[in-house]
Amino acid sequence: MMYDSNEEVDLIDISMYMDDDDAKDEKEQAPDDKVKSAKKTARHERNNKNHSSSAIWAGRVGIIMGVTILALVVFLYGVMAVLCLGPSKTARTQFVLSVQETSAIGFLANWFCSDEEIAKIKEDNSVKDTNETSDASLVVIDSQSNEDVPDIQVIDVKGSTYKGKLMIIKDPSRLFVGTIGGFKEGNGMVVANIARRCDAVAGINGGEFVDGETTWTGMPVGLVMVDGQILNGNQDTTYHVTGITYDYKLVVGNMTAAMAKENNIRDCVSISNSIGPFLVVNGNPQDVSGIGGGINPRTAIGQTADGSILLLAIDGRMANSLGASFSDLQDIMLQYGAVNASTMDGGTSTQMYYDGEVINTPYSPTGPRSCPTAFLIK
Repeated sequence: MMYDSNEEVDLIDISMYMDDDDAKDEKEQAPDDKVKSAKKTARHERNNKNHSSSAIWAGRVGIIMGVTILALVVFLYGVMAVLCLGPSKTARTQFVLSVQETSAIGFLANWFCSDEEIAKIKEDNSVKDTNETSDASLVVIDSQSNEDVPDIQVIDVKGSTYKGKLMIIKDPSRLFVGTIGGFKEGNGMVVANIARRCDAVAGINGGEFVDGETTWTGMPVGLVMVDGQILNGNQDTTYHVTGITYDYKLVVGNMTAAMAKENNIRDCVSISNSIGPFLVVNGNPQDVSGIGGGINPRTAIGQTADGSILLLAIDGRMANSLGASFSDLQDIMLQYGAVNASTMDGGTSTQMYYDGEVINTPYSPTGPRSCPTAFLIK
């Protein structure tokens, strides 16, 4: 039987046409491919397993965090409920006043108290406003230099619920109001930056600014005067004013811009009585009802009979310093001889600057709050 030569080639094992090395390579190639495929499959399975483990781990962490946050919220709510609904009226009053004095968490009081109850608590625990204005003649500035008394002293002050810094400036001519340079519907500056802008060595935050549904820390509320010029406010509205005269006397009182000029005021800021009440007027402590406000960070300014300026910053909302009430500020000012004294803006605004740094401990995760004005020391 005859076979076509082409058909015969198809039937013959191709290995007949390979040399020994080629045949050996092909025999080795098949196992190598299987090994590679097995390794690739193993890697894929390991990756899937790692991804699965990561997802499980992330899920567990998320659950733990969620449960922890929920437990913390429940705990804090329970604490607030005990304070507001428990047997202690003082604790309830303190809680309501303290949170109501903040712009961020004032709503917490409304969880447990009606608007009428909150208003009543505020009315019964406040510093009474006055129609009296500082009598500048009560301050007689000591012009004689006493080398034993430093130009600027910084004293640590402490109470049962607070700690802070009191700065005493011997020469009142060094006091002035500094600003951000142009009020605006936006952010102001921290006290340190206002001080640097104005070449000041020390200072505290000043008057009130727009803070509510809209917050503009660069826009003051009320009357602001610098070098006798009205930078904010108008001639006819009555403001709650704290200022320094051309002859370096601290003046506090309710007055219009025109009255401020009549009282020889050169620089001043304003703050409402509910936020920054007068503490001492003409040597007399202002009437305080109840506990005199919540426990919070506070800022205040005063002047003694010999003209020395008192700047006060109280830390608050921290484990080692809950804060001070208006009564506490009044007691400190009287202790150090203030004949006139007033509260400035407080809370996260409270900051005292000296010699290139902030020397109190402002309560804010992001640092001191910006503001439009400051009382500064040349």
